[in-house]
Amino acid sequence: MRHTDQYTVVGNHLAQHRVLSLVAIGLALHIQSLPAGARVGIKALAERFPEGEVRIATALRELEAHGYLERSRVRTEQGRLVTRTVSYNRPRTPGGPVPNPPPPPPGRVPVPEPEPVAEAVAAPGAEPRPAAEVPPTAARQEAVDLLARLRADDPRLLLAERDVRQLAPGVTAWLDRGADPEAVRQVLCGNLPADMRSPAAVIGYRLRAGIPPRMPTAPAPAPQARRPDPFQTCDGCERAFRAPAPGRCRDCPPPGGPTAANAA
Repeated sequence: MRHTDQYTVVGNHLAQHRVLSLVAIGLALHIQSLPAGARVGIKALAERFPEGEVRIATALRELEAHGYLERSRVRTEQGRLVTRTVSYNRPRTPGGPVPNPPPPPPGRVPVPEPEPVAEAVAAPGAEPRPAAEVPPTAARQEAVDLLARLRADDPRLLLAERDVRQLAPGVTAWLDRGADPEAVRQVLCGNLPADMRSPAAVIGYRLRAGIPPRMPTAPAPAPQARRPDPFQTCDGCERAFRAPAPGRCRDCPPPGGPTAANAA
């Protein structure tokens, strides 16, 4: 039966995406079904779905990297900085907006909610703006370099630059959890299928399915026992006693005092 109301049209370029995870595809479908101005912050989505903030944040980064989302910081009339999210029902292209985008439906212009974590969704078909280049952090650059060097282990792992940018957050998550870069490399390039058609999809699946737990906090070192004072020779009775520095034992009077009785 055909739907006549309460439905959302989604292109196969999203529903059958070869690189996006299922979480990202499902999240994009949910966002596109929302009205303009709906909250799509990480905390709001985590309250709606059971995946949790970490997986939802990863899925949002995937959609942003593939041109389905654009996030920017704007200031409201009250002077608060909020994150404004624009959702595109067609992905952006590196050269600019998608040709001949459909006109947006009539309605009010989406306004971010006056909350620090509020985010707004633009109407489908909104005109995209060119994405700004963000300089990579040291951790992300290490992940990019690791992915770029995989082709030295297997020529089939010659990844496109777009795939490297998409997969880098997954490698960074492994490194942030204390995984050794060499161990990550072995996991990604070891026992590859003979009929591998999409290296990026295989790498992406291994990064998502095999992410290790966080390293437990190392226990505090046990306090070292205090070493006893060394033996000293008493200046008065020449007996051995323990003290931090040479001098007289406690049975001998200080220099110039009465003579102590000889010890038996």
